[in-house]
Amino acid sequence: MRKSEFDSAPRIAIILGTRAELIKTFPVMLELQKRNIPYYFIHTGQHNLQNLCEMFKVKRPDAILTKESNKSSKFNSNQLKAIKWNIDLLFRIRKELKRMGNLDFVLYHGDTMTTATASIATSRILNPFKKYKNVHLEAGLRSFDNSEPFPEEISRRIAGKVSDVLFAVSDLAKSNLRKKRAKVIHVGNTILDSASIALKIAKKDKVKILSKKPFALITIHRHENLKSKERMEKIIEIISSIPITSYFAMHDNTESKLKEFGLYKKLIENKNLKIMPSMDYPSFIAQMEKCSLVVCDGGSMQEESLIFKKPCVVLRMKTERQEGLRTNFQFLSKLEVNVTKEKIKEYLSPRFKIKSFRNPYGEKGVSEKIVDELLTLERGR
Repeated sequence: MRKSEFDSAPRIAIILGTRAELIKTFPVMLELQKRNIPYYFIHTGQHNLQNLCEMFKVKRPDAILTKESNKSSKFNSNQLKAIKWNIDLLFRIRKELKRMGNLDFVLYHGDTMTTATASIATSRILNPFKKYKNVHLEAGLRSFDNSEPFPEEISRRIAGKVSDVLFAVSDLAKSNLRKKRAKVIHVGNTILDSASIALKIAKKDKVKILSKKPFALITIHRHENLKSKERMEKIIEIISSIPITSYFAMHDNTESKLKEFGLYKKLIENKNLKIMPSMDYPSFIAQMEKCSLVVCDGGSMQEESLIFKKPCVVLRMKTERQEGLRTNFQFLSKLEVNVTKEKIKEYLSPRFKIKSFRNPYGEKGVSEKIVDELLTLERGR
């Protein structure tokens, strides 16, 4: 970015590393572009983001700090490699920000290793005389168990402690942050904007729906599940019991672990189950809108099931997205096989009806609120 592009305030840097971070942050980037507010895009290299930038019509990264990974996991559970990468990244981020000169805000999103490292690298701990504010998007989600999900719960707690501004996604999230010294602002969750834009892209591209008949949509990729053969055996037993056609969008690390544990063959022998590669986000959202059941262990799908009012079975022991569990169509299985099988039957019964609810993450327009709040903070400096 040319220096002249930073002449008008506010001066913003955005640090992202994963596809999930970009999916939830691109509406904010689009809103900045819409208002002609320049931003400097720093990519840590945790995932390859080039295709997503083109798809969502946001600019490509201005700086890429490490070699991009095309795999679901950059480190393949190699904790030593992950630690070394994060330590190195701390200094790369600080060096890049110093090279840029004066800034007003540095934004980062969610709960990944990039999130934790970016929050520390931009904190007053390492920059005691900094003039910019570091800002955590999607703040306040908590499972209150550092091992579930790991390392995401730790990343969120770190970001919550060292950020100057915390954009909370819900009333519950805001209450989880009430003791923080940071500026806590309840704005909602950008996933509402992401899903809305993605669905428009899918319809424009005429994405084909997987089936005209009722079908289930499945993804499994959580670290704490994949590392445990016992957990994966329970998960496969639950998935195998689904009585309707099920489409398993499979990550590469999930496939690898299923084969290692000798469970992959059981899946491919199931006539109700179709294994397919991971889809791009608009295609996936198009399937979500039409499916009859969501089965997952990730966080975003829990949020998306609220948007599209789809019964959702969460194959985890705990979740940081506790808001959805207050509805009658999200179920935390705790990997209790028989209980979960019964819940799936209940959700697929013609008698099951979703009760009226208010989406705890708000309504579309969250990204606009975030930019408005940044402008307000800038004027108040």
